[in-house]
Amino acid sequence: MTQKALSIQLTDAQVARFHDEGYLVVPDLLTADEVKAFIRHQADPEAESLKQGLRTHLSDPFWQRLAHHPNVAGVARQILGGRPRIVQTMYMAKEPARPDEELGGAGISLHQDSHYLPNEPDTLMACWIAMSDTDPENGGLCVAPGSHKDTLRETTLNTNPEHMSWESDYGMRSPDGREWTEKLYSFDVVGIEEEDLVRLTVPRGSGVFFTSRTVHGSYANRSHTRPRLAFAVHYVKEGTWVFRTDVQDTTPVDLPGA
Repeated sequence: MTQKALSIQLTDAQVARFHDEGYLVVPDLLTADEVKAFIRHQADPEAESLKQGLRTHLSDPFWQRLAHHPNVAGVARQILGGRPRIVQTMYMAKEPARPDEELGGAGISLHQDSHYLPNEPDTLMACWIAMSDTDPENGGLCVAPGSHKDTLRETTLNTNPEHMSWESDYGMRSPDGREWTEKLYSFDVVGIEEEDLVRLTVPRGSGVFFTSRTVHGSYANRSHTRPRLAFAVHYVKEGTWVFRTDVQDTTPVDLPGA
């Protein structure tokens, strides 16, 4: 997989839109060849041996290239106004519904990323890249514009069958060395209504950047023929403390001038 030295430069209007709405759709982050190479790699049984959970960008060269890609990390640097560090990476494949089912792969309940990745100061942001054509029918991303302007919102445990439900304990460590365990779960934000959401259509190779407090999520894949494939990277600005011990050792991006 050859990575071209591309670099998308955001306009002042795009940066302003990101800060005003809490998200920004950026077309053509990846070329068609880059997307195809990654999908082929994921289909290779040997790729399984390279997985390292949320830190697979440290062990899999294909994941590493996406996390450091100049059109991904480079846009994050422009938004953050400083050097980004990689917190975690995820590949999310949501299968279509079987012929006898209404729902395929489940979505992620509405949440704010700082519920899962507390950090200080809160500079956390994400890039969600469509690795297939995505839309509301096949479980594409949805966001609540402007929801990042408030504090972290009240949540409950998700019970909607369209979304995955889980609970797990995570270790936390503060800058002064204090340690504790915190229970995290499939957060469902209270008070967000259907009319607050924008269900995005994002073509393959394009991406969505959003803040840590932008309410977002996805619903189940209701198509019967189209998987919904997405890759996500979470960044913080250099100098930010991430409390979760499993992803506390962040990685500086490899960009010219970073």
